[in-house]
Amino acid sequence: MTERILVMGIGNPLMTDEGVGVRVAELLMSGYEFPDSVEVVDAGTMGLGIMNLFRDRDLVIVVDAIDNTGHPPGTVVLLSPEDLAPNQIMHSLHDTKFADVLEAARLTGIEPAAVCIGIQVGSLEQWVTELTPEVEAALPTAVSAVMEILAEHGVTPQVSDATDVDAGIIASIRTKADMPSS
Repeated sequence: MTERILVMGIGNPLMTDEGVGVRVAELLMSGYEFPDSVEVVDAGTMGLGIMNLFRDRDLVIVVDAIDNTGHPPGTVVLLSPEDLAPNQIMHSLHDTKFADVLEAARLTGIEPAAVCIGIQVGSLEQWVTELTPEVEAALPTAVSAVMEILAEHGVTPQVSDATDVDAGIIASIRTKADMPSS
């Protein structure tokens, strides 16, 4: 049986490096074609709203910004959801940690395995859509980390030169360029 895998980029692209997870999702969507068993999404800052995305998934791969790890900005690390939790960036008391969303999903009978890729931030300046140079330079490493996990699960995406509309919309918002047509 083929595993059903969800790759989620989490973050706020309006807060400098906090948007790195979304940028990784954008690169994956625009650079690769995935089999039907794999979906890549920009989950933004949806909190408990992402729980529904876990339905019928065997594995969830999360890419997110982390802070206070002691590592230099741009360091990419592989974490369990529990290890990600203390380093996730919370902006208010309304934010929800990924481990808590997984636990809520388990309470409803949704129980995918999960692995997290964290990228140490350098800046969290608000209303800045560009990543810091160190975190921008880490994007290929984070994409490679996702690809390695997929390969461990028997998935080999094909390199694509086709434009993914979802990735184009994300890029348009980030760069303030015209939206792509469908």
